[in-house]
Amino acid sequence: QVQLVESGGGLVQAGGSLRLSCAASGRPLRSYTMGWFRQTPGKEREFVAAHGWATYYADSIKGRFTISRDNAKSTVYLQMNSLNPEDTAVYYCAAAESLMAGSMPSLSSRYDYWGQGTQVTVSS
Repeated sequence: QVQLVESGGGLVQAGGSLRLSCAASGRPLRSYTMGWFRQTPGKEREFVAAHGWATYYADSIKGRFTISRDNAKSTVYLQMNSLNPEDTAVYYCAAAESLMAGSMPSLSSRYDYWGQGTQVTVSS
């Protein structure tokens, strides 16, 4: 069993930056794919970024967001730069019990564990 706890969300002005953290407990993360998804009211959960065999990004955030992981600390990060109001959402951390590649990391159904989410609000 893996427990995931996100932190780092908040309110930021357009053009600003935030760094989200996801601390995992229960299992070493070395062999897990770690992902970030986001969701706004009335919409499906949307893939943002993942770190499996490689790093994977949604087109909407490519070049602005960076995912990284520190296996020693069992923590994954999402550095978000050049934020805009369309990035406003609840951001969720997820873990899958295998290292995924290709299109698999973008599929929320492939993940086994989820955090509770952290709100990111970008004001214009």
